[in-house]
Amino acid sequence: MTSSRRWGSSALSSLAAVLGSAVASWAVLRLGRRLPPPARAPWERTNHAGQTVTLLEGPAWVAGAVAGVAAGAAASRLTHDPAALAAAPAVTVAVAAGALGALDDLAGGSSDKGLKGHLGALARGQLTTGTLKIVGLGATGLLGAALVDARRPTRPGVVATLVGGAVVAGSANAVNLFDLRPGRALKVALAAALPLVGDLPAGAVVGSSLGVVRDDLGATSMLGDTGANAAGALLGLALVERTGLVARATALVGLAALTLASERVSFTRVIEAHPVLRRVDEWGRGPR
Repeated sequence: MTSSRRWGSSALSSLAAVLGSAVASWAVLRLGRRLPPPARAPWERTNHAGQTVTLLEGPAWVAGAVAGVAAGAAASRLTHDPAALAAAPAVTVAVAAGALGALDDLAGGSSDKGLKGHLGALARGQLTTGTLKIVGLGATGLLGAALVDARRPTRPGVVATLVGGAVVAGSANAVNLFDLRPGRALKVALAAALPLVGDLPAGAVVGSSLGVVRDDLGATSMLGDTGANAAGALLGLALVERTGLVARATALVGLAALTLASERVSFTRVIEAHPVLRRVDEWGRGPR
C-alpha cells in the first residue's frame, strides 16, 4: 500500500471511530436517562454546586468508545489497513478500566481519597475499592501494552512494555484528577487526544467525549471514575502505540509528577488563579 493510500485508509478509520463513538455515547446517555428511577438512583450524585447529576455519563462514554473502536476497525478492514489490529487492545483497556471505575463509583467510600488515602488505608489493613482499582488498572495497563507491543514488527522489549503499562494506568488516573468541574476532564481528554487522533483509541476518545460534552458542561451529568478512567486509559494506550521506551518513560515521569502534585495542590485553585486557564475551564458552561 502506498503512503497516500495508507494515509487515506487511516483517515477513514479515524473518522469512523470519531463519528461512531460520538453517536453511540450520545444515544446511550439518553437511554440511561430513561431507565426506571430505581436503576438510575445508584448513579446519582450531588456535585460541587449542590446540583444532582448522574454518573451514567461514564457507562455511556465507555459504550461510545467501544462502538467507535469497532466502527474504526470495520473501516480499516474494508481498506486493508493494519489499524484494525488495534481494536482488541483498545476494547480491552476501555472495558476493563471502565469496569474498575464503576466499582469505585458504586461501591467506593469517601473517607479515603487519592493515592495517599488508599495506601494509608491499606497500611491499616483496610482494602478499599480505590486500592483494588489501583491494582486493577496496573494489570489492565500491562495487558494493553503487551497486546500493542506483541503486534509490532520489532518488539520494543520487556522493560518498554512494563513502562507502557504504567503509562496506561497513570493516564487513567490522571484524567480522573480533573473530573471536578463541568466539562473539565473532557476538555483535558480532548486536548490530549487530538494530536493522536490518527489512532483508533484516540479517535474513540475524541468522539465519545464530543457525544456527552454538552450534558457535562450543562452540569446534568459527569464522567465519574467509570468514564474518566476509561478515557485516560485509552489516551495512554494511544501514546504507547506510537512510542518506544524513552518516550514512554518521559510520559511516565510527567504522569507521576502530576499525581504527586494532586496530593498537595488543588488543581481548581491553580486554574482559577490564572485568567487564561480559568477562561478555558469555564468555556461552554452556563452562568455561575
